[in-house]
Amino acid sequence: MSAVTRMPRRHRSRVLALAIAAATAGGAAALGLPALAAAADGAPPTLPLSGGTLDWGLKQSFRSYVTGPAAGTITTADGAGTNADGTYRFSGGTGTYDTGTHAVTVAFDGSVEFASTLHGFDIKLADIKLTTTGTTGTLTADVTAAGATSDDVDFASLDLSAATAGHDATGAITYDGIAAALTADGAQAFNGMYQAGTALDPADLAVTAGAAPTTPPTTPPTTPPTTAPTTAPGTDPSTEPTTPPTSAAPGTPATVVDGNLDWGVKESFRSYVTGPIADGKVESTGGATATASGYRFPKGTGTWDADGKTLNASFSGGVHFLGHLTGGTYALDLSFSDLKVSTNGATGTLTADVTSKDMTTGKSSSYDDLDVATLSGVAPAVNGQVVTITSAAAALSADGAKVFSGFYQAGDALDPVTVAVSLDEGAALPTAPAGSPAPTVSDASVEAPGAATAGGTDAGATLASTGSDTPVPLLLGAAGALVVTGAAATVLVARPKRLRGSAG
Repeated sequence: MSAVTRMPRRHRSRVLALAIAAATAGGAAALGLPALAAAADGAPPTLPLSGGTLDWGLKQSFRSYVTGPAAGTITTADGAGTNADGTYRFSGGTGTYDTGTHAVTVAFDGSVEFASTLHGFDIKLADIKLTTTGTTGTLTADVTAAGATSDDVDFASLDLSAATAGHDATGAITYDGIAAALTADGAQAFNGMYQAGTALDPADLAVTAGAAPTTPPTTPPTTPPTTAPTTAPGTDPSTEPTTPPTSAAPGTPATVVDGNLDWGVKESFRSYVTGPIADGKVESTGGATATASGYRFPKGTGTWDADGKTLNASFSGGVHFLGHLTGGTYALDLSFSDLKVSTNGATGTLTADVTSKDMTTGKSSSYDDLDVATLSGVAPAVNGQVVTITSAAAALSADGAKVFSGFYQAGDALDPVTVAVSLDEGAALPTAPAGSPAPTVSDASVEAPGAATAGGTDAGATLASTGSDTPVPLLLGAAGALVVTGAAATVLVARPKRLRGSAG
């Protein structure tokens, strides 16, 4: 994108509508001032918008999958192009700004097509539209796959509250870092592979407003904004426990005699493996068991230092993910064992012995004591002779990303980590989370209604996709998601009532 001049910090995070109104009524220097949001006397009820561009990459992990294991191609056309960072620019944006409601509607030229002969899909997104009202909005697209087109599929809900407003050298209004998340309609279209709220790539918008009123305001606003932000800043979980552990003498690490680690790796990954696409299974090994929130790894041993709030603990058992059975061999083959948790204050690390198969080459690699995740928000609590760490946030490490063939990026959120260890043989550990265990075999109940059986397809089901953070051979928003083996195909299309063209 062209160079952007940033507004002072106090003017950032304003809504797009205010930026357009301000630029129209008082020039780009007044960008983001709420007092200029209302249309000036004589201004038309709507203002034309033109020359718009939208930079959006859908999901970086999906792009990596298409050009990686799927050995596919990504083609932009009809006015769209590819940016240096791999995202796409949709150009020719035209639309309107309603001076009464401050609603913005912009439609863009261009299309992007994802295709893979190896994994059997061809999906095209076109007619991208962005609409906003206040600090929220929606991004829609027409989806063509399997010979059928579904119009105006709601791909993402938009949140402009944390985006950065500015203007570029041409005078166009810019809005960078618009947060995008999967909508409820999108989750339904994805057949449940993604949950509503899943983060997609952020979007950058640039648009030029129509001519300003012939008589611009002569008096600058005299009243500063009186409305406080509607969303208070989040609370940084930096406060450590105020009561020091009492389970060991000061300066003497206590011995961990038993313990459990509860961790599910990643919920969306588990759902994918046991769902209708990978059609796989999850095996608990070495004493590990499935729980409602993932897996429990038992028989913890190690040390706990009460003074430094330092825990070093190892756990037994493992978990083995298998999917995409092809010729008697699973293309997806990933296992974790010998898990360890090390914490120091509010941070920590989760390590494991990992065996991972490259889905493209079929080559297996093994890693001992690999740093899989970094932990934050660690808050040890001591109750008698039991130390617990509940739901510490886990983020994929750079080393951990490589066992997923690069489809997850360093920093991506994994399932939270819960640890309970005892410092005395007689101390009772907490029970496993209540509820149904995580699936350990293929669960046919998650298959879309009307999904194809082996040797056939059904394009009348709902649109399927991998979701933004699942490293799997599915199509984003695809109407055709084919099992890697080629023996079965599930062709899914969003919003059947809007279908046009052949549906098979």
